[in-house]
Amino acid sequence: MMQRIDLPLFYWVNRWPEALATFFRFLSEATNYPAVKIFLVALLLGMMFRAREPRLAAIQALVAFPIANEITDVLKQQFPDPRPFQVLPDVIMRVGGTDSMGTASAHSANMAAVAVAMTLNLKWWGAPWIAIALLTGISRIYCGAHFPGQVLWGWCVGIAVGFAVHSLWVAIERRGNPKTDSMNAGANHAE
Repeated sequence: MMQRIDLPLFYWVNRWPEALATFFRFLSEATNYPAVKIFLVALLLGMMFRAREPRLAAIQALVAFPIANEITDVLKQQFPDPRPFQVLPDVIMRVGGTDSMGTASAHSANMAAVAVAMTLNLKWWGAPWIAIALLTGISRIYCGAHFPGQVLWGWCVGIAVGFAVHSLWVAIERRGNPKTDSMNAGANHAE
């Protein structure tokens, strides 16, 4: 087994009190619960029928998270890195195991992509999504599913995808509405 620099941090989080298990297990497996799925669908549908910013946040989140998820799957295939429970005999497992590699946490990537989409469009209203993304990543360590470095990889993938989707969206909007660019250029020139 190769030496991991994040091993002490993994053990520290994985050994947090058992009283936190229900909370972190929920964060780690929330989308497996039908009630959570219904809530998320209702929330996103509600955002679609609101003002422009919530609608854009919802649409960009729905585009970004599957892309982030797919990138983590590719990374797991191309750069296989085992999960803690696959190589350490003393991991406290709080979620089910899997045969897939842990290279970049898909849970962390998906939630980071959503958090970025929400924050770039909703400003401070994105803060709860950032908190959820951070806690979801920590939950994957606490539950024994990922090493900290794998969670960090996931967050980086999600952040990059969220920014890319938002930037592409803005570029497409500007291209489709040349008035916006000329008005912005005139405003900048006047300063």
